[in-house]
Amino acid sequence: MKTAAVLVFPEVQGLDVSGPLDVFAEANRFLSSEDQYSFEILGTEPGRIRCSNGLEIHPDRLFSESDGAYELLLIAGGPTLPQQSFAPSLYSWIRAASLSSTCICTICNGTFLLARAGVLDGKHVTTHWNDAASLARECPTAVVSPDRLYIQDGNLVTSAGVTAGIDMSLYLLARDHGREVAIQVAKQLLLFTHRAGGQSQFSPYLNTSVEPSSLVSRVHEYVFANLTADLSLNVLANVARMSVRHFTRIFMRESSISVMDFVEAVRLDAARSLLETTSRPIKAIAYECGFCTAHRMRSVFRRNLGISPQDYRAHFLDPASGSRQLPDFPAREQKSHHDTMINA
Repeated sequence: MKTAAVLVFPEVQGLDVSGPLDVFAEANRFLSSEDQYSFEILGTEPGRIRCSNGLEIHPDRLFSESDGAYELLLIAGGPTLPQQSFAPSLYSWIRAASLSSTCICTICNGTFLLARAGVLDGKHVTTHWNDAASLARECPTAVVSPDRLYIQDGNLVTSAGVTAGIDMSLYLLARDHGREVAIQVAKQLLLFTHRAGGQSQFSPYLNTSVEPSSLVSRVHEYVFANLTADLSLNVLANVARMSVRHFTRIFMRESSISVMDFVEAVRLDAARSLLETTSRPIKAIAYECGFCTAHRMRSVFRRNLGISPQDYRAHFLDPASGSRQLPDFPAREQKSHHDTMINA
């Protein structure tokens, strides 16, 4: 059997542990005995470990009782992990395990443990979007891509927040045992074998926390209220009563985003909201949000979210919004989307 382990610690995210474990446990039903996974749970301290959701895990043994040589080693994350500290012996063990294990993986911000162990230097990695900036500061020698669900770099595979550990696990199954095994597991667990888009489709896209009385705040309000109007740089500079050059500099300083990027982000956010809550035609949404054409909106969605408006709606339309009929979802694209889904 394939030797595998997951490292847990106090306040670990329960789903970071149970999600991947369920994927691999389900996979054992479709694998030969020599390819099946034999998991053990390693604790950072003795006794039961309480997860952030209140569940308790009873590890099989302490990490220090293991030689760290596994075919698959998973490092879970947790809400408070970036602020937690551990004994130097744990980081030494992780460093050695990363060399002796065939594949080492992290879920969510479990990447911080690898960063502190010196494992991420020069590596291309991801983590939960909310922790990406902190990880980049803590490990400046790593390339952090905050919009990826998972990334493989050599024998290291890192994944984004929580459920992305499941996406990563399905990827590992397809990589090591073929896509058919991943499909069978996804069928049983009612999962996508591959989710379209990156993390930005789930994260708050706008950060408009500027001083309410500032001229930039006035521009923000104008943009929100006039999505279909001319929102060119000259127009918005006039709203702020500044020269274009001065306005551009002040806006970037206070908003941490360029003027035109902000306008596009507001329109994108408005379109996402309409796609999630209404069944309006794509062309109508494109016009209402200031994109003018469905083609333009599709281009912005692809560039920023890695997913088309049609696929975004298929994933996120709120059932409470009423009809799920998508009148301008082309049959060819609908079939393509259907082919990416796994129906039980």
